[in-house]
Amino acid sequence: MAQLAHKIEKYLEANSINSVDFESDVLLQDDGSGPYIKEWNIDSVTKPTDEQIASYDTAADLEERQNAVRATRKKAYGSIEDQLDMQYKDKLNGTTTWDDHVASVKSANPIPTE
Repeated sequence: MAQLAHKIEKYLEANSINSVDFESDVLLQDDGSGPYIKEWNIDSVTKPTDEQIASYDTAADLEERQNAVRATRKKAYGSIEDQLDMQYKDKLNGTTTWDDHVASVKSANPIPTE
C-alpha cells in the first residue's frame, strides 16, 4: 500500500496540481490509527474523500516500487567517476566492461510495470 502523501500527490496531479507542500498546503497527522488529512489548504481542488484517495493506491504503489528499484540501480551503478573510468578503459582496451556492468545492474533490478 502506498503512502498517503504519495496518493495525495497523485490525486493532485490528476487535478492539474504538480506540487504540494506538506507543511502548508496539506497537513497530515497520525494519531496511532493511521495517517489522515488533518488540514487541507488548497482552495482550487476539493479535499478528497477516503474513496478518492484509495483509488490512487495502485498508481502510487507502482511509482514507489519503481523509485525503490531506481535507487537500488543508482547505488549499484557506482559513482559517475567510476563509470567514466570504466568507459575510458573500455575505449583504450576495446572491452565492454561498462556496457556489461550496466546490463547486469538492469537485469538484476528490473523496474516493475504493474
